[in-house]
Amino acid sequence: MHNRARLITASFLVKDLYLDWRLGAQHFWSLRVDGDMANNSGNWQWVAGTGNDTRPNRVFNPLRQADRLHPRGDYVRRYVPELAGIEGPRVHRPWDLGPERITIDYPEPIVDHAEAAAEFRRRRSPGSGD
Repeated sequence: MHNRARLITASFLVKDLYLDWRLGAQHFWSLRVDGDMANNSGNWQWVAGTGNDTRPNRVFNPLRQADRLHPRGDYVRRYVPELAGIEGPRVHRPWDLGPERITIDYPEPIVDHAEAAAEFRRRRSPGSGD
């Protein structure tokens, strides 16, 4: 898995779904064949904002990352067979395909990223009470 994809995944799990970073670090470590323990844990801590990070409230936006780094959608089509037939950048937003949406076997989003990111930042802001 490309490093950027790992960072986006980590951010989603930690900041959109509120999973403990250590769960992700353990899972990713169990799948690595060339892993480095310090690098793996350090990256997860960095993304979670619990390690050495000057921007602990950073939240990766998966759609912005996709649009910026893989605008044609080739990466998604290569690794997500359910979306392989979706042409161009529309592959990044399968929930917006309109009538074509019912022809693909792909789940609905489990969380609205914009709402989850706003809630994460609200909870992390000083004086939020959480």
